[in-house]
Amino acid sequence: MPLAAIMPSPHAPIELRELPLPEMEANSALLRVELSEVCGTDVHLRDGRLSGVPYPIIPGHVSVGVLEKLRGRMTDVEGRAFAEGDRVTFLDVHRTCHQCWFCLVAKASTRCPQRKVYGITYGVADGLTGGWAEYIYLKPGVRCISIAGVPGRVYMAGGCSLPTALHAIERADIRFADTVLVLGAGPVGLSAVALAALRGAGQVLCIGAPAPRLAQAARMGASRALDFTAHSEAERLGWVREATGGRGADVCIECTGAPAAVVQAMRFTRDGGTVVVVGQYTDHGEVPFNPHLDLNRKHLDVRGCWGSDYSHFHRAVELLRNERAAALWSGMELKEYPLARAGEALQDVATAKVVKALIVPA
Repeated sequence: MPLAAIMPSPHAPIELRELPLPEMEANSALLRVELSEVCGTDVHLRDGRLSGVPYPIIPGHVSVGVLEKLRGRMTDVEGRAFAEGDRVTFLDVHRTCHQCWFCLVAKASTRCPQRKVYGITYGVADGLTGGWAEYIYLKPGVRCISIAGVPGRVYMAGGCSLPTALHAIERADIRFADTVLVLGAGPVGLSAVALAALRGAGQVLCIGAPAPRLAQAARMGASRALDFTAHSEAERLGWVREATGGRGADVCIECTGAPAAVVQAMRFTRDGGTVVVVGQYTDHGEVPFNPHLDLNRKHLDVRGCWGSDYSHFHRAVELLRNERAAALWSGMELKEYPLARAGEALQDVATAKVVKALIVPA
């Protein structure tokens, strides 16, 4: 029976367990996992910050691997059939209905009430449904993409953060020569820096920590970077204004997860600019702001951004087939951990000891 790293409940140590292989349904597959991501969402899961999680779970919602067994037929969105031995990744979001009001009227499929997510809202009771395991069961309807020509480590350097950041960049509607400020230098912030540069920003500023992540931001396209732990909010505001002729950034993308950063994003953005909030994935509490001074008088456009959908996932993979784009992620610092050290990997991500952690089940 395959091994899996289990999160039994919030605040509980990660456990290794053997789980049975699934009874495969028609048009399903068994994926042998090569690499799986440890991301900030897994830290939130450990800390019990997400609702509707059916603990115990197998974390790991972004993975790459080899299709070891197919039952029936699985195809990509262009109708090409997959075969055993293909190296693929898959969209962790499953069962989006494309029939409800949110899917059809609001065109906001990330809010579909039928939506399930591997490694998050599927649990051990649902079988091998997370990437911190030797195998993942790909249920009927799971969307796969071939990663032939894309090294697995390069894809995982983007991982969950790349389609999320791609969604945020779309929401930001960056124009050529804009000054883009990214708050946060975690994986989403780093991907936002790279995508803003690719999108045609005149300069990309990044405020975050610690120093190794800021160095990574510079390698991925940040013109300038500032350690927020060494500067007050007033000093950070002065730094942004000094870089923007006194006006503030044209676009600010908040990727921190800290509620106070949302208010700072509004203050660091020029009058008539755009703020995109993508970092508030879990509830870290409320924060005060002045609706007149911070928002309305500035005539800001403030946009929320929740997760990603298939289009962002698909384009993230296609983007990494481009040599110039792939180079931005190929140099990211990655640290690999075996299944037996999944708990250590989770703690290293939680404490920002590593830029990106990967589980290697083999």
